[in-house]
This record gives sequence, C-alpha cells and structure tokens, in this order.
Amino acid sequence: MGNSSRPKENALANRIYQQLKDEIFSFQLLPGDRFTETEVAERYGVSRTPVRGALYRLEREGFLQVYFRSGWSVRSIDFERLDQLYDLRVVLEEAAVSRICEAPQTVDLMALTEVWLVDPAERLTDGNRVAALDEAFHQGLVLATGNREMAAVHQDVTEKIRIVRRLDFTNPARIQATYDEHAQLLRLLIQRKAAQASILLRSHIEASKAEVRKITLHNLHAARQLNLAQGQLSAAAAEQGAGH
Repeated sequence: MGNSSRPKENALANRIYQQLKDEIFSFQLLPGDRFTETEVAERYGVSRTPVRGALYRLEREGFLQVYFRSGWSVRSIDFERLDQLYDLRVVLEEAAVSRICEAPQTVDLMALTEVWLVDPAERLTDGNRVAALDEAFHQGLVLATGNREMAAVHQDVTEKIRIVRRLDFTNPARIQATYDEHAQLLRLLIQRKAAQASILLRSHIEASKAEVRKITLHNLHAARQLNLAQGQLSAAAAEQGAGH
C-alpha cells in the first residue's frame, strides 16, 4: 500500500514545490517571511509529508532556510547565484552553437525554424506560451549536438532559472526582440557562421538576464510597499476597533 501511494505523494510534492516557488518569485512570499510545515499543509489541504518534500527541495535549491524545530523562512534572492547559472547557460549554449556549425553533416534545425522564422503577423504574443517556446528553442540547440550529458546539465540550469526567466516575456517589446534574435541566430547557424552566432547568442542571453533582474527588483520593491501599506491599514483598523 505504501509503494502504491508513493507516486501520488511525489506528484503532490512536486505540485506544492511549483506553487511555493511561484509564490516566492511573485513575492506573495517575501524574503524573511516565516512559516511552518503545518501552516503550508493546512493552506493546501494536504498532509505534511508532501509539504516536507517540497520544502526541502526548495531549501536545497537555496530558496528557503530551515530552522530546527522553529519552521522555515524565505531567503533573500541570490542574484550572484542566478548570474552564475546564466553564465553556465552561456557556456553550454556557445558550445552547442560551435558544434552545430562545425558538424560534418548539416544539423536539422527544421523544428526550430518552423517556430521562429515566421512572418510578424504569425508571431505569438502570449508571454507564457512564448516563454515555453523560448525554453524549447535553447534546449533544442543543445539537444542538436547529440551530447546527452550536456543536455542534462542544460536542463538542470533551465529548471533553476525558469521562475525568473519567464519575467522577460511580460514585456511585449522583449517578445518581439526574442523572435528577431532567434530568427537571426538560426540564419547564422544555417550559414555555419559560428563566431557571429556566438556573439549574438551571448548578447541575447545577457539582455534577457538584465531585463529579468530589473523586473525582479521592481516587483520586490512594489510587493514590500504593498505589504507595508497593508500592515499600516491593519494596525489602524485594530487601533480604531480598540477605541470602541
């Protein structure tokens, strides 16, 4: 019976993990906020077992801090760690670009060109859909090398930065820039212009990283201001109630 329930618990833990991670990066949970396993379990209407699995996964990834017998807290956003992950992504994708251009036989990029080499009128505008396609594009470049170990490392990096990376696609101008740059990069790869493709790829990723940092800092400031205002309103209401 225990074994049959394990896949269900794992799926539940993964869902809670994703939801908590979303709350951290949408600043519904602010850096410094503290909570217990029981509070999270009650909020989601589940047992503590999948909650514990989700929390420890977030702790291993550096998003939470655990206090022995006194709960959990949200860590401050580690921009240095995010920068390092983006740097690793650049290294992997530049290596992929080089291998694609130098491959003895032409690498099949048809699946990518069908998505990105389209008329402006056919471009998607939904940020969530474009974010998913963007991930698939960059993963597709690495997969095209045929190096499964490199692809696995790239997948791990992708999962770790996904929650902030998607912010880049909340700006319509950045969506259009992504289409333009992906199309240009594909043309360079087809022409086997490795040096130019590498330069474009690096600038493309750096621009995305800068935009994500800017939006994250703005959203964090806005969330803190809102939290402060709500606290002041609650205090004022409590004071008014005590007066009666």
